[in-house]
Amino acid sequence: MTRIATALLFDRNHQLLIYLRDNKPEISFPNHWDLFGGHVEAGETPEQALVRELKEELNIHIDKYSLYKTFESPNEARPNTKFVFLVHIPEAANELTLYEGQYLKGIDLSERADYTFANILGQILDEYAQSGLV
Repeated sequence: MTRIATALLFDRNHQLLIYLRDNKPEISFPNHWDLFGGHVEAGETPEQALVRELKEELNIHIDKYSLYKTFESPNEARPNTKFVFLVHIPEAANELTLYEGQYLKGIDLSERADYTFANILGQILDEYAQSGLV
């Protein structure tokens, strides 16, 4: 099963950072909102993949993060295990440059229902919002 490392990435204003996926029919969930992260490559740990993906997607280096939870996503075109990490960065959303995808945005967690997220990410956000960890 494919492994995915993804981040509930919060900026200094406590905004959840999300991005709009490219609108290309050859990718999964085109034109949907997504969390930052990606595939865990062979020989990588989920933590290493998280650090690498955030560097590739936002050109930021993180060294502080914690595993929130692992989710199984068996009903997707490519079934996967998602390792969801909590990450807080000192930058604000408008200070970052997006290197993959169409658009970067910081939102209040309470706005999550206003966006159509890829795969099970909406459910993950709902669970996190109700977890009491916010």
